[in-house]
Amino acid sequence: MAVTKQAPGEPGDPPRRVSAPASPIVTSEHAANNAAVFAKATSVGSMSSEGDGLYRLLVESVRDYAIFALDTEGHVLSWNAGAERFKGYTASEIIGKHFRVFYSDAERRAKRPENELDVAERDGRIEDEGWRYRQDGSRFWANVVITALRDASGLLVGYAKVTRDLTERKEGEDRAIADARRLATAEEANRAKAMFLAAMSHELRTPLNAIAGYADLLLSGVGGTVSDLQREYLDRIVRSEKHLLSIINDILNFSRIEAGQLVYDMRGVSVRAVVDLVLPMIEPQALAKRLALVRSVIEVAPVHADRAKVEQILLNLLSNSVKFTEPGGTIEVEVEDCGPTVELRVRDTGIGIPEDDLDAIFQPFIQVGRSLTTTHEGTGLGLAISSDLANAMGGSLTVTSEYGVGSTFVLTLQKAVIDPGA
Repeated sequence: MAVTKQAPGEPGDPPRRVSAPASPIVTSEHAANNAAVFAKATSVGSMSSEGDGLYRLLVESVRDYAIFALDTEGHVLSWNAGAERFKGYTASEIIGKHFRVFYSDAERRAKRPENELDVAERDGRIEDEGWRYRQDGSRFWANVVITALRDASGLLVGYAKVTRDLTERKEGEDRAIADARRLATAEEANRAKAMFLAAMSHELRTPLNAIAGYADLLLSGVGGTVSDLQREYLDRIVRSEKHLLSIINDILNFSRIEAGQLVYDMRGVSVRAVVDLVLPMIEPQALAKRLALVRSVIEVAPVHADRAKVEQILLNLLSNSVKFTEPGGTIEVEVEDCGPTVELRVRDTGIGIPEDDLDAIFQPFIQVGRSLTTTHEGTGLGLAISSDLANAMGGSLTVTSEYGVGSTFVLTLQKAVIDPGA
């Protein structure tokens, strides 16, 4: 049974709807009648027949927007190419059906489609974003604008509905939110880890220092005469204490770097002075393995760096070379002026690094060549720490290597800018 169309009331009365058939099942004849009423109400006096034809051609040809008309109850009256592309229905399949078919079951039960029409009728338009469903059941993220259409007398004759597919934007936003959450979680985890490692280092260093102190007292003869065998055992205790303390320091330093807690005292630094200080530190270990230390260092312009960090990097590189170079080999330290930068190279005749492992050599806890049968000690953090320190100072740490021949590590740092008026 159809609802009788009402004429507009007296001036000042609220506009009335031009109602469609009350039954939710709309026949093709009803749809055609509603479309005719809609077309007549919206086109009279609005444009010429030629302009009307161009307008319809424009709407029907657009593929990037779904543009279609609804009658006053929400049944589809028109359908363009964009609507077919977005939603999967042909015009013959969808015209006459209620636009609630584009919504989820939960939204249909909540009367969301009808509520949107009520808001559009009251306010003139409504804009919304949400998931909409295609004919095949797949969904896309839609930006929807529904505009109430009225004739010259103010009667509501239908709605224009424009839909854009914003799925890519939605997925990008969701990825950004997920990335932000992961970053926040990672930062919180880093803070917790840094606090734990700081507490752990304190708890471990205290007994380690006691072990080293008592071992030194025993070695000095405070507790009585020490036999050669006892001295050997005490020396092993001292070496193990130093090794364990070095591991603790590496882990703590790496956690501080990750958490961004290191402070850099950037100033002009003499690379030659750094080599002069660090090289003697490594000489005893090199001599113990009968390794030749070659120094090819020239005076170059100061670099912009934190001196203590440069010393740490060079000491890590030299320690690595001593560790992985067989007795009788050679380690060379070289400095070269490269225009705006200075390169500090550590070259050795050690075991080298397989080509497949070069990309991983600066990753934390990676130690190439480590196995259950090797005696190479360490955490695999030295190169990771050195690389991070170099990057933080605006430089870089790179490596070239030939397996079985040797490796060359290159620390590149920017030259310091000298103020001529200083």
